[in-house]
Amino acid sequence: MGMLFQDGLTGSAWGDWALYTDSPLRAFESELGVQPPVGFWDPLGLSKDGNEANFKRRRETEIKHGRVSMYACMGYIVPEYFKWPGYLSPQMGLKFADIPNGLAGFSKVPDVGLQQWVAFIGFLELFVNKPVGDEPGNYGKGNLGLLGVLGPVKDPEARKKKLSAELANGRLAMMAIMGMLFQDGLTGSAWGDWALYTDSPLRAFESELGVQPPVGFWDPLGLSKDGNEANFKRRRETEIKHGRVSMYACMGYIVPEYFKWPGYLSPQMGLKFADIPNGLAGFSKVPDVGLQQWVAFIG
Repeated sequence: MGMLFQDGLTGSAWGDWALYTDSPLRAFESELGVQPPVGFWDPLGLSKDGNEANFKRRRETEIKHGRVSMYACMGYIVPEYFKWPGYLSPQMGLKFADIPNGLAGFSKVPDVGLQQWVAFIGFLELFVNKPVGDEPGNYGKGNLGLLGVLGPVKDPEARKKKLSAELANGRLAMMAIMGMLFQDGLTGSAWGDWALYTDSPLRAFESELGVQPPVGFWDPLGLSKDGNEANFKRRRETEIKHGRVSMYACMGYIVPEYFKWPGYLSPQMGLKFADIPNGLAGFSKVPDVGLQQWVAFIG
């Protein structure tokens, strides 16, 4: 699929993405966060209109979610090793040590405690974090966001490096916290044993071929959770067939870069094998009767 997309967009299965002239990266390819290996990644094309205001609004949101997610990941990890001594609620006789880590903590924290969270976050959002200029995510808090204590990062290259690192770490944290939340919700812990997920669809087919590390039995849509063996075998048949065809297709993209048959593909049309371009462009050169032969042979 990657070869087909790259061929369709650049003219070759390994074409330079700079040839993709309709790419949405044109407007924002020099922005922070455009980093290897994916470069400017916008699979839904949300920024292809080049609207700067919309881009900055989305970047502001991305930075904010990344920062919250980094705190959230730390909030999952630290209580595994340290909890404050003393009482969370002296009136209720509730100690910090009594609060379980993760989602289970919501059942123990008093309602007024949850309300304090909301109030504190709202206070920061409405009264503390005031944007500085039009740079997304800049609230004038200086290095590490410590209320200006450490001052701003003055060196432009160092600042760019730190802000790029923040974006990259925030993106990772957003993925990580979602994984922690799902694993916590399904197994009872952010690093719980998946064997504790008793409703898991892997129960019916966990011993089948293809159940391999690191993901094990991977069925994110839950298609096999009903345990229907006939449906599972039909999908497995389809998976194997598609895999075999795709392996041939990959070789079909690679080999013609280094070797093409001598002689004529169509003597009647004076069309040589060497005249057929590799990839999708070949469809425009192969005679219709040749395409029909493909279909007949596969059928």
